[in-house]
Amino acid sequence: MLKRKGTRRGKKRHSRLPMLAQAGPVSLWMILFVTIPMLFVIYISFMTRGTFGGVEYVFSIDSYQTLLDVIYFKVIAKSFRVAVVTTVLCLLVGYPFAYYIARKPPEVASRLIMLIMIPFWTNSLMRLNAWMLLFQANGPVNHALMALGLTPEPIKFIYTDWLVMLGLITNMLPFAVLPMYASIEKLQKSMLEASADLGAKPSVTFLRVTLPLTFPGIFSAIILTFIPALGIYTVTDMLGGGKVLYIGNIIKNQFGAIRNWPLGAALSVLLLAITALLIFVYMRFAKLEDMEVV
Repeated sequence: MLKRKGTRRGKKRHSRLPMLAQAGPVSLWMILFVTIPMLFVIYISFMTRGTFGGVEYVFSIDSYQTLLDVIYFKVIAKSFRVAVVTTVLCLLVGYPFAYYIARKPPEVASRLIMLIMIPFWTNSLMRLNAWMLLFQANGPVNHALMALGLTPEPIKFIYTDWLVMLGLITNMLPFAVLPMYASIEKLQKSMLEASADLGAKPSVTFLRVTLPLTFPGIFSAIILTFIPALGIYTVTDMLGGGKVLYIGNIIKNQFGAIRNWPLGAALSVLLLAITALLIFVYMRFAKLEDMEVV
């Protein structure tokens, strides 16, 4: 009996070795480069700003109280509004496009996906500079508008919320299209045909069959679009020229020129909390493993 128990334990340990070999390096990577930095940021957010910047390791909640200041509250509210609008527009534009790609043959679909990804093979700063060249006062867009008689003088596009929104949408659109495409592509045609055979109109089939079944991809698109749109600062720095402030700009300034690391860490913790909240909401309505990312 003792030998049998020993052999069973040996077999169990032997069966766990491959699983540990696979999960071990990933777990170590996540602990060293995700968990520990996140915990350090949370720790810094409860410290005190030094007299000449930096951090004094004295417990304080001043950074979180500062977030309730009217100025910061307005910036945070504006950032939320822009991120929500960006996400909604990316979904409205991306879902029909993803559906169109998913209904195509695999070889055509792969080419269309490649067209989506080609712009991201170039540096993001080059893409943002291209938008600035297009929409500057003497750029092609203003020349076209004046040539058509739509405006008597150049319109100011540079350093406006409108251009920042356009830059965010074009940067975030692939992150919305790809997960929705993966979800729609798995949709079984037989279910759509069954709905049509039962007399349902195309609009009813879409609302009651297609949309619920592709919800995991939609929610994945929301997470992958909303969080970067809320925290990104390169787009707002370039297209906003420092005149259009969002959360990402403030975090960058706090860790950079202003050197108020606790406040920058507190804003970063706010973004982490929003991310955790979205994932929690998703887990309440669907399985985490159903999240579709290509």
